[in-house]
Amino acid sequence: MTKTLTGGCQCSRVRYTATIENDDAYLCHCRMCQRATGGFAAAFVNLPLAGLTWDRAADWYQSSPIAHRPFCSACGTPLGFAFLKNAQGIDITVGSFDDPSAFVPTQHSGVESMHEAWLDTAGLPRQRSTEIESVVGHWKAAGMEIPE
Repeated sequence: MTKTLTGGCQCSRVRYTATIENDDAYLCHCRMCQRATGGFAAAFVNLPLAGLTWDRAADWYQSSPIAHRPFCSACGTPLGFAFLKNAQGIDITVGSFDDPSAFVPTQHSGVESMHEAWLDTAGLPRQRSTEIESVVGHWKAAGMEIPE
């Protein structure tokens, strides 16, 4: 089931088109990914290099001696991960897809740095952005509604 999906950074300066074979995604918990994204893990979709076209090119930085990462230098959105040598594929951040809802996590990697407390949050209270007064107030002060 091949699908063509689009995505990009928060400010839309960087855009891509990805051809994917399935809905599999994974969470990487390694410290490099935690630092690169600022999260407890990075959610990625792996695809062949030939399955990705940069419609508007990403910026890149070498994050370690073995890898580099695409990002947007205008808004800071992390967009992925790729090995420097002999790369067969690229990992694209799930959240950078225009519609990330189809992806399903199928595995964890980098588990030596996993923070178990962040994995099962089903019992925590939940609030929609529209229910948080400070968020609503800031958007209204900007003359706008809360984006989805």
